[in-house]
Amino acid sequence: MRSGHRLGRQFGWLWGAYGTSALGTWLAFGAFPLIAIQVLHAGPAEVAALSCVGAAVGAAVAVPLGPWVEFRRKRPVLIAMDLVRFAALLTIPVAFAFGVLTFLQLLLVSAVVAAADIAFRSASGAYLKTLLRAEDLLVANARFESTAWTTTIIGPPLGGAAIGLLGPVATVVADAVSYLLSALGIRAMGGHEPRPERPDAARMRATDLLDGWRYILADATLRRLFFNTALFNGLVMATQPLLAVLMLDRLGFAPWQYGLAFAAPSIGGLLGSRLARPLVTRFGPHQVLVATGVLRAIWPIGLAFLGPGTAGLLLVIGVELGLIFCCGVFNPVSATCRLERTPAGRAARTLSAWAVTTKASAALLTAVWGVLGSLLGPRTAIGLAGVLLLATPLLLPRRDHTSQPEPEPARSRT
Repeated sequence: MRSGHRLGRQFGWLWGAYGTSALGTWLAFGAFPLIAIQVLHAGPAEVAALSCVGAAVGAAVAVPLGPWVEFRRKRPVLIAMDLVRFAALLTIPVAFAFGVLTFLQLLLVSAVVAAADIAFRSASGAYLKTLLRAEDLLVANARFESTAWTTTIIGPPLGGAAIGLLGPVATVVADAVSYLLSALGIRAMGGHEPRPERPDAARMRATDLLDGWRYILADATLRRLFFNTALFNGLVMATQPLLAVLMLDRLGFAPWQYGLAFAAPSIGGLLGSRLARPLVTRFGPHQVLVATGVLRAIWPIGLAFLGPGTAGLLLVIGVELGLIFCCGVFNPVSATCRLERTPAGRAARTLSAWAVTTKASAALLTAVWGVLGSLLGPRTAIGLAGVLLLATPLLLPRRDHTSQPEPEPARSRT
């Protein structure tokens, strides 16, 4: 592995596979709710359930996957999870073609995809830690982050055009194919990966399912970052349906304006991810993590003052631009901190527990804020989330996480 920005052929294939599947995901953004509404004539409660229940069930199913992934070669797991998502998504257009598509099938597919996504992320993070040197992790995470925001910019407009011409099922096909291409890319990486060895020969027990959470909670830096991330992401995600109601129904924005309000600011995420490494080099990772963690919490409360017309549209774009820019810097630094503080033998379990919690908390808070939006109105509920977000910086790590050595993995119990 050469120093600098060249991270090697294997990382190049992994990065390309990630970009392909991310583009497919954003091409199909909103496809499931549209299928539920246009094809199955689902009501608001069913659409809300599709967003919450699928993610929550997927998170629950993924709980035993962390320990399972830990003691297996990561590259075959990545390929398997891509193929699972490909097969699950492909059942949607097949069922549609034969006229047997049901709402229950949409729920089941969303749960399977959510569980496979968690397993893929945990395996990917653990594999990345063994693939690259520690000093290259921030560069790699910044590249993933910039790719995520790039696909966010170009995916929804292209997907919207495809939906307008071919219907929402066509974008689900594109998403499925993207996972197949991702699996082929990871297969093309090559290289030898040794099989991880269990510390003992005992079978996995029920208590082993909590290993990831035990490790996170035992580390002061990871613990604070864990709660900060789960609460921040959950509150931000919880306001998205309410903001859609406020903009599209109460304030009369056109759908294209709503799409523009969230697509254009994604440029901030691309810029932020590009600046993450230079900022860390100049100021240090802890300072950048805390500063951007504070700044990202300030922006969302501005959405409570949203009004109609051009001024309202510019307000949303400005708030989202500031929020996404801060997240674009924060996310790769946070991801690198997690990997640096987690031993390779515990990475999959820790990352799986992290992903399960953030996905479940987002689903739970989305449901709670849906109720609050019905009782208080969308604007008040959005404002309440903004106020709570102002408190999330209190959960950020207080000490420089780079001043402590990486913890050693605890011995397994016999």
